[in-house]
Amino acid sequence: MAMGEAGVPRPLALTALASLLPALALAAAAPLSPARVTPERGSLPLWEACERAPDAWRCLSALRTDWQVVTLGLILTAAALTFLALLASLASFCLGTHQCYYRLVAVLILTAVVLQVCALVLYPIKFSDSSTLKSYHEFNWGYGLGWGAAIFLVGAAILYRLRMDAYEDAYY
Repeated sequence: MAMGEAGVPRPLALTALASLLPALALAAAAPLSPARVTPERGSLPLWEACERAPDAWRCLSALRTDWQVVTLGLILTAAALTFLALLASLASFCLGTHQCYYRLVAVLILTAVVLQVCALVLYPIKFSDSSTLKSYHEFNWGYGLGWGAAIFLVGAAILYRLRMDAYEDAYY
């Protein structure tokens, strides 16, 4: 194929694009989930910090301490970078310049992975350290959605960084 000609999208690149879709869905659903932490009764979202009063739970905004703001900022920034990576990947397929944007997409994805993992490690450490919940609590499916997004992002980053021509010439 001559320089400047539009090529056919390769199977590994299409698989990488396909793994960005669930990564974006999980990254968007993780901060919105109502069950981030589950104490003895009920569940706590990322947006609220609750403590047990004598008669009921008392919930306030979670944006009171610096680590909660940083965690939320890291998660939302990772979701925004995942969205930008998806847009750049779709633009490369629609414009026919498949390998032109692979490095940009891979850098965006790897940055999103680092931010997502930092938030997922920071949150339970600081939550357990500063929690007013002195009762039993566990991290629920809302926290797991963040790890699911990170796993899909790592897979997409690996697929975008592979030398596509070396692995896919056998298909054509």
